[in-house]
Amino acid sequence: MPTVAGWIVWGIDWAPVPVGVFAFVHVLLQRADAFTAIDRMTKPAWLGITAGGTAAVALFSLATFSALFWIAGLVAVLVYLVDVRPRLIEVQRGNRW
Repeated sequence: MPTVAGWIVWGIDWAPVPVGVFAFVHVLLQRADAFTAIDRMTKPAWLGITAGGTAAVALFSLATFSALFWIAGLVAVLVYLVDVRPRLIEVQRGNRW
């Protein structure tokens, strides 16, 4: 029978997967020229980064020796969500005065 700690670790392991899927889908829906407008990497680069990060958090576990891959995948997805996504939204909205 799984323990409470086991369920918590399982939840932490799988919580980033939908976040990564959201980030990947968000990249898919953005215009390619918006990435160059904000002076960030290209859309195909971010597609690869978010897809790889999502795959890493889905395939590896925080509770095993492969935790470094899990953490790297999570960081890759979070960099997109925290740094790139807000700038994309801002540049595509334009000035709303």
